[in-house]
Amino acid sequence: MRAPEDAALTAGGSRVPRWLLPAGVQPSALFLLVGRGLRGFCDGFIAVLLPAYLLALGFGELDVGLVSSTTLIGSALATIAVGMLGNRYAPRRMLTFAAGLMAVTGIGFAGLSALWPLLIVAFVGTLNPSSGDVSLFLPIEQARLAESATGDARTAVFARYSLVGALSAAVGALVAALPDWLASHTGMSLLVGMRAMFVLYALTGVALWLLYLRLPRPSAPTRAPSALLGPSRGIVTRLALLFSVDAFAGGLVVNALLSLWLMQRFGLSLGAAGRFFFWAGLLTAGSQLAAVPLSRKIGLLNTMVFTHIPASLCLIAAAFTPSLPLTLALLLIRSALSQMDVPTRTAYVMAVVTPPERPAAASFTTVPRSLAAALGPTLAGALIALGWAGAPLLACGVLKITYDLSLLGAFRHVKPDG
Repeated sequence: MRAPEDAALTAGGSRVPRWLLPAGVQPSALFLLVGRGLRGFCDGFIAVLLPAYLLALGFGELDVGLVSSTTLIGSALATIAVGMLGNRYAPRRMLTFAAGLMAVTGIGFAGLSALWPLLIVAFVGTLNPSSGDVSLFLPIEQARLAESATGDARTAVFARYSLVGALSAAVGALVAALPDWLASHTGMSLLVGMRAMFVLYALTGVALWLLYLRLPRPSAPTRAPSALLGPSRGIVTRLALLFSVDAFAGGLVVNALLSLWLMQRFGLSLGAAGRFFFWAGLLTAGSQLAAVPLSRKIGLLNTMVFTHIPASLCLIAAAFTPSLPLTLALLLIRSALSQMDVPTRTAYVMAVVTPPERPAAASFTTVPRSLAAALGPTLAGALIALGWAGAPLLACGVLKITYDLSLLGAFRHVKPDG
């Protein structure tokens, strides 16, 4: 019997709706979408839980920022290593290694209580204190997804990949309230409940390891493209410098530190913080879908700039508002606008360079962003510890507006191809 046109046949023989796995995409991509969902779920509750957990262990605000920075620095260096060594190892092998590392990370954070051991685990591990995916998995999965489809199908599967990550992170944020619920209904201490969440993180790593083992082995070894930056070197260098300013600003208000700020300033509970980040995550997911038709009407660059500036103004205003409801409303408006530049930024970079330069351009603009973002959390934690609680939000908003205006001024005459 002929397969129905609205379903795809997976490696296991079952059928998956086309809305999940588009036509023209290899069935193995489904494993990567499921993996992204599992990781996003864990990232969602970790970003909310991490500051409360570190405070419960007796650490201060500066230590929360230091741990967050250490995780981002480790992720940035891991991204560089994948770029240098990724063509020597099969993606399946590297993904199973990353999944095993995730399990070890969860066990380490569940069992350790001293700062320096936690910093070591944070550096070599896979924790993600931010709203986006910055882990070792990302470049490997993206490379495998890119090989699984071509043309419009590739765009469609990447859109689903981003959407699955955003939605699963939103659901994960809700689960951050589980330790509070366990403490009030079972008599379990809050600290033990939070340790249990890191055990859940470790078990998810084991599940991912089993999932990635099902990825088919490549029929033949593939060689990484050797093209380096050529005629577009100047454009890419300027973009990388500007993107680094944006990333540094974003590092000042990663989700873990924003959660810390809300808890410290307004006494927000874990459950309330989780609900807030759930709705913020849903708005972020919807905004990334809205960015595509908007960019068709006003252009990629205008979408990046003119959605970012209002989001930054909301963040600056939130630093000064005296009431929790108004603060949360401003932050939710920001969530609905601030991430519309994510898909458009990637598309813009790919459109202003020549096709042979695209792999190098992607790497050259991503790695500096990761390193710059890693500097922000420690500085923000120090500012909060000094009593300047709103300073990270104010600095982030001002820096991002400066970035947006500089980007518009430098590239308004650069016309992307296609």
